[in-house]
Amino acid sequence: MSEPEFSARGVKIARWPRSLTRAGEVRIEDGRLALLTSYGSEIDSAPVAAVRAGRPWFAKPDEAVATVNGTRYRLRLHKDGDAEREGDGTSEESGRFLAALRRAAGRR
Repeated sequence: MSEPEFSARGVKIARWPRSLTRAGEVRIEDGRLALLTSYGSEIDSAPVAAVRAGRPWFAKPDEAVATVNGTRYRLRLHKDGDAEREGDGTSEESGRFLAALRRAAGRR
């Protein structure tokens, strides 16, 4: 099994209007994006070429929105220690996620 191109744990995954998990995982591996619960069960997955993701203007710096198989998910990619650091203003994790998704899909 290969090393995932991107993996983030402790991710809050919500499908409007409700939260699906507060400690899930987002993984990009072998050309697929997978959203997993804290127990490792798959919430949803799709080839990265079919996934749309971005950071809306109204989102916090550690949030991203991904559309997987026609379903919109809100992803809060903070790390446990970074949970509510105000004044920081930037989150590298959501930027890394979006960049990894573009790379895996062949979009630069």
